[in-house]
Amino acid sequence: MQKSISIQTGHREFDEFIPRILSFLRKDVLDLVIDGRRIRGYRTPDARSIWIRDYSDMLRAVKYFEPDLKSTIDHFAETQAANGRLFDYFTTFPEKLPCERENWTKYVRVPVEADVEYRFVKALFLAWQATGDDGWMERLIPAAERALQYILNHPWRWDAQTGLVKRAYTIDTWDFAYTAGQHDWLQFRIDGNTFWGFSHADNSGYVEAFHLIARLYDAVGNPIPAGLWRKRAADLKSRMNRVCWNGRFYTHFVKRTPVTIPGVDESEQLSLSNPMAINRGITSHTMAVSILEEYLRRRETTKSFAEWFSIDPPFPDGIFGDEKLVGGAYVNGGIMPLVGGELARAAFEHGYESYGVDILKRYNAMVSQEEKTYLWYFPDGTPASVETSTSPDAMPTDGWGSSAMLYAFVEGLAGIEDRASRFRAVRLSPRWIAAGVTEAEVTLGYAASRAAFGYTCRYDTDQIALILRSPGSEVECHVLLPKDRLPETVLSGETDIIFKTSQVEKSLYVDFSTAVQDERSIQIHMKAN
Repeated sequence: MQKSISIQTGHREFDEFIPRILSFLRKDVLDLVIDGRRIRGYRTPDARSIWIRDYSDMLRAVKYFEPDLKSTIDHFAETQAANGRLFDYFTTFPEKLPCERENWTKYVRVPVEADVEYRFVKALFLAWQATGDDGWMERLIPAAERALQYILNHPWRWDAQTGLVKRAYTIDTWDFAYTAGQHDWLQFRIDGNTFWGFSHADNSGYVEAFHLIARLYDAVGNPIPAGLWRKRAADLKSRMNRVCWNGRFYTHFVKRTPVTIPGVDESEQLSLSNPMAINRGITSHTMAVSILEEYLRRRETTKSFAEWFSIDPPFPDGIFGDEKLVGGAYVNGGIMPLVGGELARAAFEHGYESYGVDILKRYNAMVSQEEKTYLWYFPDGTPASVETSTSPDAMPTDGWGSSAMLYAFVEGLAGIEDRASRFRAVRLSPRWIAAGVTEAEVTLGYAASRAAFGYTCRYDTDQIALILRSPGSEVECHVLLPKDRLPETVLSGETDIIFKTSQVEKSLYVDFSTAVQDERSIQIHMKAN
């Protein structure tokens, strides 16, 4: 694992953030040999296996310092079914000792899962973004097409009447279904008693995946399928927001099969994929603000140590078939850094910068005490354990949640977002002033391609000085201004740069574009408001 990401601010809580998360991820590497070929991936925190679900999200951090981003994705593609279905995970290690002792290779698709295929497309996009390997990506586009066509055509995945992705009644995006007591443990199968409905988590994920495959087609010069997938994305987004939005946030599960669960006020259940929908570009700004305000409101009223709920309020104890799934445990109301990271990223983007900073600080303070981070915690702060989980493991180096926090830190606070591949097109949104940071030096690189982008910034009373560094990038700048300041001029040397301002809630940004070849200095001169 190579180090190609560095942020220095003079503030310990921020300067140690990336090394700390890197230390977690180092312990999550899983090297496997299957059919004589080496596969390098990153394990899920609760099992010694590579799940496309965790891996695709973890790539948002892993892509900066891992040279091998292809072998895991290649293996999921190579083991794809003829109808397009993909496996959830694979492993060569026994998972549930002592009953599993064989050293076989194991592949699993949990039948109730409807989200696997969009996560494969996301993983493919992120790996291509870091490697810049157009030929490899183009060879895998057919696998991505088959995966998405499977979702659009299989009767377990697609509801033709509503035009939405459907699934069994699970908790958000998780993998066991409600059975009303008709099954004696966790129900992973689809059968004649399945309660069907629509999860906003699935549908938002496919809207994003449709856009991502369109961008891949654009990159290889194929505009016709790109346009088709964009049209599908727009149509699905419209239908999803019409059916799943309840006026404040996304309804946890919109039922197709009528069923009532005693003791559950489903209109109040706020589930973990709400902030993810914001970051996937599904919500309007107004909707995003409504979701953020809902989390802030619940933070004021909850007895939990954080508002990063898997679901709130939880379901009654044990009704999903396992007595361990009490309220506040695991995905039934546990507190998840994964949710906190997504929430912070959304907050930075939608004018709640101080809230994003607050989440990152709270997380860093929590994990720095013992240098441990878990997939979930009980509301009182007690971390997950094998004894309290339905999973075979409970690693103290959760890469899923920690990588979400790094995603928020890099793209939200440091503000570097790669809009294409190898930083050829960058959106730069430094928000350090919201964290009280007046100087920062930021370097991002992809170990797989050695592509890099970086900048330094300095805030003075009447000027923001930026130095951008890149071998070649088109940069859209969206720079947060200090309170009570207005931009007067934007200069590169003696040359004026045309700019405009944008108001995001109470935050004022100055927006302009520039090309960077090696290095470019920019001065934003300000005046009092």
